[in-house]
Amino acid sequence: MSELKYTVIKDDGQYYEYCNRLEELVLSGLENEGAVDEYELLHLLIKAWDDEHRSIPEMNPVELIKSLMEDHELSQNDLAKIAEVGKSYISEILNYKKRMSKNVIRKFADHFKIQQEALNKHYLLYSIT
Repeated sequence: MSELKYTVIKDDGQYYEYCNRLEELVLSGLENEGAVDEYELLHLLIKAWDDEHRSIPEMNPVELIKSLMEDHELSQNDLAKIAEVGKSYISEILNYKKRMSKNVIRKFADHFKIQQEALNKHYLLYSIT
């Protein structure tokens, strides 16, 4: 019997290996049916692992970003580079004056390997008076 190319994810190493392969497939453009099937299988396996092991923290998106900044020793400038936006925009987000755009949410989620839903929650903005 031949060995399966992919199996249920059992540890972080396998998870990141599958994530890297998924990214390679996306960057290649999924030009053939085999690549699409492989993408769909990897997506399902990664989602199952995420659902079980990568729960979304119960904090608002701004607090989550601040926590990630601290954990990864990042500055506002670093976040601006990751999100490809200006430092002032990041400052307004961190000070509850602006919401994150979908594009910024996507870039942060990709960079920090978290689900976009963690950053796409409602939170109150402070009024500018």
